[in-house]
Amino acid sequence: MANSGMLYVTMQPKPGLPLEKFHEWYNNEHGPTRLRLPQIFSNGLRYRAADAKEPTFLAAYDVTSMSQLGTETYTSLRANRSPREAETIGQVDVKRYFWDLVSAKESPLFIPIEQLTDDEAEGIVLLTVELKLKDTARSEVETVKWLDDHVNMLSKVPGWLRSRVLKTSSLETGVPVSLIALHEFAKNNELGDIAHQAAARSPGWEDIEAKYASLESQRLYSLFYVFGPAPRDLHNLSQLPPASSVFKSADSKTVTSNDPAAVITSYVTTPDGLSIPYRLEGNPDPKAPTVAFCNSLLTSLHMWDPFLSVLKAQRPSYRLLRYDFRGRHAIPSPPRPATLDVLADDLGTLLTALRIPKLAALVGVSMGGATALEFALARPGRLERFVACDFNVASSAANTGAWKERIGVAETRLEDGGPGIGRLAGQTVERWFHPATMERKKDTVRWMEDMVAGNDVEGFRYGCQALWDYDMKAQMGECKVPGLLVAGEGDGKGALVKAMEGFKALLGSGGAELAIVPEAGHLPMCEDPEAFWDAVKEFL
Repeated sequence: MANSGMLYVTMQPKPGLPLEKFHEWYNNEHGPTRLRLPQIFSNGLRYRAADAKEPTFLAAYDVTSMSQLGTETYTSLRANRSPREAETIGQVDVKRYFWDLVSAKESPLFIPIEQLTDDEAEGIVLLTVELKLKDTARSEVETVKWLDDHVNMLSKVPGWLRSRVLKTSSLETGVPVSLIALHEFAKNNELGDIAHQAAARSPGWEDIEAKYASLESQRLYSLFYVFGPAPRDLHNLSQLPPASSVFKSADSKTVTSNDPAAVITSYVTTPDGLSIPYRLEGNPDPKAPTVAFCNSLLTSLHMWDPFLSVLKAQRPSYRLLRYDFRGRHAIPSPPRPATLDVLADDLGTLLTALRIPKLAALVGVSMGGATALEFALARPGRLERFVACDFNVASSAANTGAWKERIGVAETRLEDGGPGIGRLAGQTVERWFHPATMERKKDTVRWMEDMVAGNDVEGFRYGCQALWDYDMKAQMGECKVPGLLVAGEGDGKGALVKAMEGFKALLGSGGAELAIVPEAGHLPMCEDPEAFWDAVKEFL
């Protein structure tokens, strides 16, 4: 049977280590690396001292089975530290403790902290009472018995949520055995003076202190950060000097920089094992409203570069999130065709990993537009509004046939041996872009052709199947989220505008407006970002 427990780490940054550097490293590298191991860590919480004592910081990780901390999966994290981690941790007084769980008692109001939003979690109080056992007979038995009474006493304090008793782990050989009681309280509680005399106030303490255990420490902390498996701390990153702010992980999958502004590029892992890259930027305030973007098939998150330059200038209050669809770089193993349900699930996985409970807005185009509508229908509580561009609410047999033909083009090598997706790129961009774009904006055309040609061929085969067989018409009337529809006037030579005119009235109880971007085709935000801004600015 798995023996659950805790990794408990106290930290005191040494003089000379800026706090923003300490927090940025811990929040964007150290913590998420551990939360990417859900088979070991079920959560990761950071606390700050509320009693003016040192060490000032505490990190607590619930461990599914303490034996996991002896595996190479965990020990390799410390053995293979990044140069930045080694340099930073050398400037911190660190003490690590392994604790085995002995008992737990919960209030009916208790909710695991990792399931709370940041607003709900921040400020939760942690009272710790650590006892060092004396080398006498029955010291552990009698102290555990006393701790049961101690927990019962504190459980009657208004605001109490949970108490756990843990003992020095069997992994810690050759060290004296201690017991620790961890008591969690709501932000608003009536602990009062008990917080500073929790042991002494408990009945029977004098006898325990005289015979069985000594009070090693008694601390009061306030929770201030909850880790997820995806780095998200733009705030501390934005405080770093640009010249020394850049970090790149050994696998190059995570890059953080404040040069010239705070940007995090990293990834999340879906339940079927696929890595989904994302980019987080914009307003560094952790409470800033977030706008997310869903790409077109065959493009990357960089398709939004031109538009986001406009959006950052016009709406600096927003935090901005982009990501790559499954199929852009790879497919899961075994291969799994994409569906709109799966694509919406991927976005949900990303938001959960980044601890974003609700989006201010979701903007999608083409397959991303269909995904935005599917996400709004399936998860109305996770976004305030959406913009769906240049898409259809239902597939057709003809469209499915066209995608199959395009797969054939991508998979057939050129006469010179080059990849066929290069040919598909030229055909696709010519089909997507307005004639005015093709004629006047050659750099934009080449940029998009290169982006399309960079798509993984097998990823395209499985990714495009999301557009083969779907129909959202019957569900549109149930939509509870306000939506705006946008189309380039020349998309499909005007055919898509007519199609979107035909279904705009089906959305929700009052329908949706359709904004038309002049002299633009399938990707108006790429072809004319200023005109696209004019189409969406009032809605955003």
